[in-house]
Amino acid sequence: MNYFAGEGARVAVGNLVYTVDESGQLLDYLKSQGSEEVRLTDEDLAELRTQIVDYAAGFDREDFYTVYDFRGSLSGTVQKLSNSSVLNNIRSLNSDSATLSSINYCYARDTGIVVYSVDGYEDTTLRSMTKEKLDSSLYDKKQLVGNSLVARGDTVYKLCTEESWSVVILENDTDKVERLKDMRYVKVRFLKNQDESWGKVDSFTNDEGDTFVELSFTNSMVTFCRDRFLSIELITEEERGLKIPNSAIAEKSFYIVPKEYVITGNSGARGVMRERYDENGSLSTEFVETAIYNEADEGYYVDETVLRAGDILVLADSGSRYTVSRQDSLIGVYNINKGYADFRQIRILYQNDEYAIVRPNTTYGLSVYDFIVLDASTVEDGTTG
Repeated sequence: MNYFAGEGARVAVGNLVYTVDESGQLLDYLKSQGSEEVRLTDEDLAELRTQIVDYAAGFDREDFYTVYDFRGSLSGTVQKLSNSSVLNNIRSLNSDSATLSSINYCYARDTGIVVYSVDGYEDTTLRSMTKEKLDSSLYDKKQLVGNSLVARGDTVYKLCTEESWSVVILENDTDKVERLKDMRYVKVRFLKNQDESWGKVDSFTNDEGDTFVELSFTNSMVTFCRDRFLSIELITEEERGLKIPNSAIAEKSFYIVPKEYVITGNSGARGVMRERYDENGSLSTEFVETAIYNEADEGYYVDETVLRAGDILVLADSGSRYTVSRQDSLIGVYNINKGYADFRQIRILYQNDEYAIVRPNTTYGLSVYDFIVLDASTVEDGTTG
């Protein structure tokens, strides 16, 4: 077998897809004629170079699995170019050769996208879906390009001729299924390339009680025709804000101090007046600078490392006192703009298993272009690095 159409490439009716050498002596014949060496033209090399540069530009270390797709795509391109060179050599040889007469040229009967693999899922529909088919550990795909020998009736390639295709997910939460069906169309983000598209919703419950939701599309088939399993995100409530990984989110406890007890010191910094006893046992007060992490009706949130439970705060000019005791926690991240970890509160608008969307430019919160610690479990307030 020699293939001449690259996998994932579009062919028209009558385009050469592959040849079958019935004698199996083609390679020896080419060698005997001194034509075994494959020479790539400048255009061929430019095609390979462009494919490599485009992949390198979009490579993400977090999505390393795309390397395998790239390898398959590049291998298909190399094979197409190599076989095209072989084809030119064949045609330049004596057409009366008995060896060449055993070569069959096979052309596309329809227009579509060429795929060189089969997996037994080709005739699967929503009504025939089972839980086992969604188990990737049981999945087995047969690559066709590497087969050197084929028999009559064997599949040698697939041709995707329609733009209509679908994704099926297993969802046994009745409320979620009904919500998706009520929406009729759901916005889907494909994590492979971050593209988004609207899928039409359908569902089916089989005899085992498993419910499958189908999302049907009418575009982008060429992008995903070689993928049987995809990672997707259903965007049912879209929020705009700052996107942060869940690993960066932490929960931290604070003391709550009545607002009237927080004053501005001589240096312009905010803090509180705290009672203290000197070496002689005399009672006095001291100004304790403290950052504010949140403001609520009941008071300001201040750091636990600055004040201690039982500290007595003094209200200037009135003699009123407040004993530090009340606590509450905040959800936030560690900002490192200044070279050390500084906790900042966040207000989550949306969250899934991987990341959260938080409100930007909030008081005591995050702004665009802030730097944060990706793994909050590795730092505490004041950590430098």
